[in-house]
Amino acid sequence: MQTFPLFANLTGRPVLVVGGGTVAERKAHALLDAGACVHLAAPQLTSQLQSWVDQGKVWLRGSHFDATWLDDVFLAVAATDDAAINKAVSDAAEARKKLVNVVDNPQLCSYIVPSIIDRSPVQIAISSNGTAPVLIRQLRQQLEAQIPQQLGNMAQIAGRWRDIVKKRLGSLSERRRFWESLFSSRFADAAQSGDTAGAEALLQAQLDRGVPQHGEVTLVGAGPGDPGLLTLNALQAIQHADIVFHDALITDEILALIRRDADRVPVGKRGGHHSVPQERINELLISHARKGLRVVRLKGGDPFVFGRGGEELHSVTDQGIPCRVIPGITAALGACAYAGIPLTHRDHSQSVLFVTGHTCRNENAIDWDTLARPRQTLVVYMGTVNAQKITRELTQRGRSADTPVAVVSHATRPSQKVYAGTLSALDNLAAQAAAPALFIIGEVAAAQQEKRLTDTETVASQLDTVVLDAA
Repeated sequence: MQTFPLFANLTGRPVLVVGGGTVAERKAHALLDAGACVHLAAPQLTSQLQSWVDQGKVWLRGSHFDATWLDDVFLAVAATDDAAINKAVSDAAEARKKLVNVVDNPQLCSYIVPSIIDRSPVQIAISSNGTAPVLIRQLRQQLEAQIPQQLGNMAQIAGRWRDIVKKRLGSLSERRRFWESLFSSRFADAAQSGDTAGAEALLQAQLDRGVPQHGEVTLVGAGPGDPGLLTLNALQAIQHADIVFHDALITDEILALIRRDADRVPVGKRGGHHSVPQERINELLISHARKGLRVVRLKGGDPFVFGRGGEELHSVTDQGIPCRVIPGITAALGACAYAGIPLTHRDHSQSVLFVTGHTCRNENAIDWDTLARPRQTLVVYMGTVNAQKITRELTQRGRSADTPVAVVSHATRPSQKVYAGTLSALDNLAAQAAAPALFIIGEVAAAQQEKRLTDTETVASQLDTVVLDAA
């Protein structure tokens, strides 16, 4: 974030505008609408600016800029067609620690004037930090068409009732749920149609009914890392949550989408690190839901694919607490898609098996003969520690040591890497890969290797591998 967005209260405050042309006129008009006392410095004025001066709406300080005038104003705007004057205004403002905007010159600005969608008291500001004004204008036009003209009426009604609701509903979470429910009810239709009396009657009725006190738990699949892979339901759930218990490997970009006033509690498990026991996680979900909170358990990939989502679902519902599951894109799907590896191929693989590498530690927990069958794709989650054993067991049961494999690290993230080679080199490939990583074992990996070898010509012959950055 290059600039800090804020809304300034300019009512009754002096603002200096340097310039007398059409651009300065537009700036002065916006400042007057915001309640500012506009001071003007320009040798010549547009007819509109002159009219405002004659009416006493704008004070003409003089024909030429005087740096001392900045001492008396809240902020300044330089809107001349003379680059030297604009720079002089910027330098003088910086020296006096005054905010200044220089039109069409972001380098000289200490603040940016955004494009505004005005549904007073609701205002939406959009800015590209001066880099793409035409793009911002197009975006503003799109949003103007989608945002109801009477949205401000809904906000005004809510403002009048805010203190009443606060007195009736004691906790912050109760009030939040009340307003969220109200704004998605018939109240919104009435307010946006201009029926203020009807809207207030609906508000009163909903307030009299009160807010349900029971909480709920939602198990949300966050996908393998790219925030663009979140489903709409997942995004809505984490933005409505009162508290989010999240895995250790959830990316910062996804965590940033959680509502800012929601509590975030890391409870993830990572090999070699302190972990929160699963039983404790279950207890936390249940105890916070009993407080009437909307609880989200945010899990990497999909909750029901090696995510212990089934255990958490049963623990919560056994206590009579509502629980829903929002699926996510599991790591195998994301990793293969971003690496260009098909999980199935009519010439090479007619089935796919998912297995967790943790299971490989137990001799009796896995059917190696089934995993070693040809013409299928085997995807191993969390297998880096047991890579050597996986190779040994598969080759002993007939899987060729020359079977193509790929180890995908940081799937779907900008840091994704693909380490490709053969089954005989799996242990070496896994040692190079940063966690989290998964294995794709099968002939389908060969097509990706051939394509990327042509593209990159990067070969690590000593390991019979190719080390590839994500596209």
